[in-house]
Amino acid sequence: MELGIYGIIAVAVIVAVAAFSKRLGIAAPIILVVVGVGLSYLPGVPEIEVPHEIILDGLLPPILYAAAVAVPVVDFRRNLAPIASLSVVLVIVTAFATGFLLYALLPDLNFAAAVALGAIISPPDAVAATSIGRRLGLPPRLLTLLEGEGLVNDATALVLLRSAVAAAAGAMTTPWAGVTDFLFAAAVAVLVGLAAGAVTVFVRSKLSDPVLDTALSLAVPFVAFVPAEQLGASGVLAVVVAGLYTGHASPTKFSPQSRISDRINWRTIQFLLENGVFLLIGLEIRTLIEDVQPEILTVEASFGIGLLATVALVLIRYLWIGPLVFGLAQREKHNERRTYQSLLALYYYRSHPVSTKRQARTRNRLERDYERRRADLEQQRQERIDWRGGIVLGWSGMRGVVTLAAAQSLPEDTPYRPQLILIAFTVAVTSIVLQGGTLPWLIRLLGVEGIDAKEDRKELAQLLETISSAGLEKLDEQVAERSDLIDPEVVERARQATFLRTEAAWERAGRREQPDETPHRLYRELRLAIVAAEREKMLELRAVGTYPSRILAEAQALLDQEETRLQRRPGGAH
Repeated sequence: MELGIYGIIAVAVIVAVAAFSKRLGIAAPIILVVVGVGLSYLPGVPEIEVPHEIILDGLLPPILYAAAVAVPVVDFRRNLAPIASLSVVLVIVTAFATGFLLYALLPDLNFAAAVALGAIISPPDAVAATSIGRRLGLPPRLLTLLEGEGLVNDATALVLLRSAVAAAAGAMTTPWAGVTDFLFAAAVAVLVGLAAGAVTVFVRSKLSDPVLDTALSLAVPFVAFVPAEQLGASGVLAVVVAGLYTGHASPTKFSPQSRISDRINWRTIQFLLENGVFLLIGLEIRTLIEDVQPEILTVEASFGIGLLATVALVLIRYLWIGPLVFGLAQREKHNERRTYQSLLALYYYRSHPVSTKRQARTRNRLERDYERRRADLEQQRQERIDWRGGIVLGWSGMRGVVTLAAAQSLPEDTPYRPQLILIAFTVAVTSIVLQGGTLPWLIRLLGVEGIDAKEDRKELAQLLETISSAGLEKLDEQVAERSDLIDPEVVERARQATFLRTEAAWERAGRREQPDETPHRLYRELRLAIVAAEREKMLELRAVGTYPSRILAEAQALLDQEETRLQRRPGGAH
């Protein structure tokens, strides 16, 4: 009974803070942490200590899946190198660097245990980065880097934590054993995630009942997480891979009703869980402080070490970000050369007659390769990260609930265990409140601009105009096959509806205006055929990467809405 009351209060607080934060212009996670700290000291509020298994095994999989399913694979592929640099290499470097600092400050802590805590506080939290980043409207490429880093780095940190704890207990004798464990955990997790994604996508594509489809979609994160953990791999990475696969396969495998339902359901789940964990961070403060034994290390000293570790984390991140931004500029120049070489190879094949099927396949492959490289290069130029973006990226490394939950998973016999948990808490809260609270000011000071809404409306209108040509070609095919059955007036109305949607997009972008129309049965069939052809064309453009992923996602939503409206309802209703 009490648990239900607390749940209702928590949801009410989350909704109220989320609504209030928009008026203040402050990200909701920051306010929720502060509110949680205040609530924890109110009379009558019980001590709150959530077992780390509930967070790491129960809440983290759906949170990461909700984020991963919304990340376009094209964007992830384009930024794979910097994402890997931040989420794997930087986490390992930071874990050992901060571990050495803690080893020097805490004399009774062995080096392996110090590295374990370093692994705990090293990864910027996926929840903190994406929640605050989306709220602030960061530039798309910066947000992609933060999302990609946040999705993968938890896997790196948790595997490193597992290895460090084993080393501290004497179960791991050589560094190579840790390297082998890490590679095994990553490789098996990717395979399990792909298998879980492929199987669940296949099963869901065969379900016509939206209730059953929704129920299965809620189980997908655990379908990936549990087998990976049982095999000794990274369940977190398996969830991320399954989410990326599902999000990429969604336009071709699921019905429009399923896609619309998925977007609404997972946005709701993400909102409640993300904000709930920030509230939880604040609520646990009193319990953490009361667990500290002052004769071993005082609360004040623990806070001081936590603040020092936070400063070290920021410095290490900036030392890494500088060369990374320089490397991105060099990578762009490298991509320019590769694109030019691809163009030369394509020009050679186009200037010579194709006489065999093998030559035709080679030319088609070169054409696809050139179009993809050119689109990648264009997006890199449009969303170039300069020194200002590097400063924002460096300051966006907030820690969060995973840091606190991972700290609570330390073995009970670990020296300074309550103090280590409090240090991790200090790092998490300081980074969320200080870095997250000042990030909007820093963005305004540097003049970093986010998404240009006006330009996005123009690109959406251009995309709709491009895919409409494929739809109208399909309309001509349908008319040619059924010319004796279809009234020319119906054909014209179907054709006009295609123009109307495009004109509506141009109207929002500042151009032209057209009236609305009402479909009937034959009209609906023609429109469905047109929409199917448009979707196929849009998927071709997505594969090439001609348009930004956010524009493709908006076009996908428009097609889903129209297809849902046009399809027959159960019972013959239109």
